Amino acid sequence: MALIWDVVGAIRQCSRSACRQSAVATLTYVYAESTAVLGPLATFAEPHAYDLCSQHAESLTVPRGWEVLRLAMPTTPQEPGPDDLLALANAVREAASAPAETPARQGHAQMEPPVGTEGTRRGHLRILREPS
Repeated sequence: MALIWDVVGAIRQCSRSACRQSAVATLTYVYAESTAVLGPLATFAEPHAYDLCSQHAESLTVPRGWEVLRLAMPTTPQEPGPDDLLALANAVREAASAPAETPARQGHAQMEPPVGTEGTRRGHLRILREPS
């Protein structure tokens, strides 16, 4: 199980530029309250949150007048539980049993040019002339 954690941890890197360390904390902001919240690494990467390594999490500074809420950080990385492994196995089974056709192509009929229009065909594109 430790091998799985190392692979998962390597996927999420620190958001700070030029830092290649694994992320251990997530930073979010509450602008209305001028507050920064630093807590354990979020389960999923969020577009408006920042994943930080331990060094950048410890040296975090915020603008003057802001408050930092530091949530309790786990002392050891959380090991994947049986529910996590079952969810992963179910996702793999579902992906393997999915039809080969992509969802973007399902249900779309081939488009035909409007009746009574003439045009020039170039590959899969057709140039339609304005009706006079």
